[in-house]
Amino acid sequence: MTATAASGLQLASARPCIASSRRVFKAGAANLDVNSKAVSWTKLASACHLSQSLEPFRRSFASSSVKFNKVVIKAMSESSENKPVSGLPIDLKGKRAFIAGVADDNGYGWAIAKSLAAAGAEILVGTWVPALNIFETSLRRGKFDKSRVLPDGSLMEITKVYPLDAVFDNPDDVPEDIKTNKRYAGSANWTVKEVAESVKQEFGSIDILVHSLANGPEVSKPLLETSRNGYLAALSASSYSYVSLLKHFIPLMNPGGSSISLTYIASERVIPGYGGGMSSAKAALESDTRVLAFEAGRKHKIRVNTISAGPLRSRAAKAIGFIDTMIEYSIANAPLQKELSADEVGNAAAFLASPLASAITGAIIYVDNGLNAMGVGVDSPIFKDLNIPGEKH
Repeated sequence: MTATAASGLQLASARPCIASSRRVFKAGAANLDVNSKAVSWTKLASACHLSQSLEPFRRSFASSSVKFNKVVIKAMSESSENKPVSGLPIDLKGKRAFIAGVADDNGYGWAIAKSLAAAGAEILVGTWVPALNIFETSLRRGKFDKSRVLPDGSLMEITKVYPLDAVFDNPDDVPEDIKTNKRYAGSANWTVKEVAESVKQEFGSIDILVHSLANGPEVSKPLLETSRNGYLAALSASSYSYVSLLKHFIPLMNPGGSSISLTYIASERVIPGYGGGMSSAKAALESDTRVLAFEAGRKHKIRVNTISAGPLRSRAAKAIGFIDTMIEYSIANAPLQKELSADEVGNAAAFLASPLASAITGAIIYVDNGLNAMGVGVDSPIFKDLNIPGEKH
């Protein structure tokens, strides 16, 4: 079992995701189309949900064309060394980040990489081995160039892509059927320990570690119908993989560094359809975040936080089948009635990775338009006579 790139509802129903070890070339200028998609409005009668809002921190922002009240906010990088900087900028120049779980250009892992790059960080990524060739080929052929555009007009550069399967800590853990699987043919040194050793050998150290991985092979099953193997697989790929990553990468991390993971509100509230042990895996991830913050802080001066992100219309999230419904529900019931942008999560990560968040560790940061603050679904018919303020779409 392997860990896939976490995006949308923080899971993917495939094996874990992590990357290849080849250089990515610069591409020419590209235009970024940031028009948001219109979302059909479907009232979802419901009695309860959740949410609380934390607007992502950023040094400055650019808004996209507004359609259906979606605002895209981007971490800004300076277009000129001589340009005076006002305000309180996020500056990650001279920092190096490793983002585990980037396999395409529309998930949270990619958005976090972009925000870190916009703030000046060098980007290394880990991609799930079976997705490696497609990801690298798409990068090489310029298919992601539009998505690589940074606020200053330059393109995000990925210094290196490593093959990674975060379900396996070292070569001895890899079963024979995976070793002989043709989807792993041609790749080597892709267990967590081997990738950490490769990064150390080639770059020496990192400052930022991002875990954007999740996988629940039985996510569509209710918990009562989930098998032991399915449940443990979800915890292995979605929770323990973070413990393993931090364990192996923390010796490479410079003091004052930051480690970030992605979680989901299903850890705290019941989200029907988010099954297969995934809610338990996210609860474990959040608990581990607190313990890891203590241990990594005391021993290594590393901060550890997790972002509880709202639903995103990503390729991985579409695999679970009801992401559109969750987005519609969020827009209907969240304090901020707009579709969440991956860039907003990326900018929150850039803040957490920066010196501006130097006293924040062991925290769950909600980036979900405030949905976690809600105790009921205000679109329920029982509230129709309360004249609740909101926008009609």
